[in-house]
Amino acid sequence: MRPTASAKPRTARRQSARSQPNVRRAAAVAVALAVAGALGTTAAPAAESGPARIPHQDACRGQGVDDSALIRYESDIVIDAPLSTVWKLQTDVERWPAWQPPVTGSERLDTGPLRRGSRFHWTTPAPATPTTPATVLGITSTVQQLQRGTCVLWRGPAVGEGLRIDEGVHLWTFTRAKGGGVHVHTEETWTGAQVEADVPTATAALGWGLETWLSDLKAAAEARP
Repeated sequence: MRPTASAKPRTARRQSARSQPNVRRAAAVAVALAVAGALGTTAAPAAESGPARIPHQDACRGQGVDDSALIRYESDIVIDAPLSTVWKLQTDVERWPAWQPPVTGSERLDTGPLRRGSRFHWTTPAPATPTTPATVLGITSTVQQLQRGTCVLWRGPAVGEGLRIDEGVHLWTFTRAKGGGVHVHTEETWTGAQVEADVPTATAALGWGLETWLSDLKAAAEARP
């Protein structure tokens, strides 16, 4: 969850963290709801990506992000690791804090493999901005769709003292990249009166969070044997 003045067409929406010097300060409304969506005290490098528009899925089993949302961001990265490694890291939500410093805690609210209907609660700090206080967001995510090794979609609210995102919808898709590795695509939307009152800051926070998440996922997956 991490500057654009307004939502832009899908073909123009992705922005590099390097081109946004104020993103770190604006990363007030962290994650995924992400973290989805995650914030950290040290800025991560912008996600490496392939061509400007790598073919990807915009849905998981027919469901995607909220197309009516004012706050939205999408990004891509290619990870030089087996698909099974990338998928395991991403869906073993209780171990997120081990490789994502911005995720300070995560727990499953049910048991068994992550699947449609699974719920998990996780936390991430949100720094202060001109309009919101520093706080810790508690995010309760529910998996809406999941296809093993291919995609996962979750949604839910993020709530902290003085800050609320009514609903974040977060899509991840995974495909084998041409030439090897895995192409990871992610996109997320936020809705809620508080974040919609300052769309540029909220969009910047969302974008920074997703770029950080992709960078952390790439580093963790490529470091595995």
